[in-house]
Amino acid sequence: MQRIDTVVDGRPMAAWRTAGPGPPVVCVHGAGVSSREFLPFVNALGRRHDVWTVDLPGFGASGGPVRPLGLRALADAVTAWTATAGLQGAVLLGSSFGCQVAVDAAARHPGRFAGLVLVGPTVDAAARDPIRQALRWLRNSPAERASMALLNLADYRDAGPRRVIGTFREALRDRVEDRLPLVRTPALVVRGARDRLVPQEWAEEVTRLLPEGRLAVVPDAGHMVPYRRPDALAELVTGFLAGLAPAGGGTRPEQGRAQG
Repeated sequence: MQRIDTVVDGRPMAAWRTAGPGPPVVCVHGAGVSSREFLPFVNALGRRHDVWTVDLPGFGASGGPVRPLGLRALADAVTAWTATAGLQGAVLLGSSFGCQVAVDAAARHPGRFAGLVLVGPTVDAAARDPIRQALRWLRNSPAERASMALLNLADYRDAGPRRVIGTFREALRDRVEDRLPLVRTPALVVRGARDRLVPQEWAEEVTRLLPEGRLAVVPDAGHMVPYRRPDALAELVTGFLAGLAPAGGGTRPEQGRAQG
């Protein structure tokens, strides 16, 4: 795995890459955290594809302004970074709040990305308030690996409380359901079967709103599928990439379920 540092709009952005033979996949992390959550998945998928995971400005090893960036600015930063890295036609893979960033980037920059993978897409429109989200997160915790909590604490420390809180507020303000119909690329929605932040009903609604969406459910996984079930997610993404049409269009695939 290589670390690659790039300057985008005057800010340093750090990324990690495992260069496999297949088409490029760019991973976008969730609110308050960093690329650390993706490293097991990057190793798993990198055996077959060119996989990148990038730290958003102000998170992980990427520099950022004093004031936290909003969702739109984060999406623009990801889009500009892919252009600087020469990754035209990459697939964006978001996790949690990273799904909201990926959807915004794909909706406003049509033609830049070949597809989307939305893993645990937030925020459920039926629970868009901090108290309900906090309660859901607590109920979800037993489904995650204990080591995930240590990574999250390290990420929160690196980003600082102002940026972490600001990003969570952005996630709650964003009405992702309004932009899902604007995504004109094929999309795979992935939900952990034990995910308490993303109920099955919300995952199905996200899939329905996408013009070319399909849904897969990963058994024995909570919200952080890339960390808990990296190999299962790699299999799903590999199948999705194999089915991408070379030039858009096509029919809406059936729902599926991951095995194992």
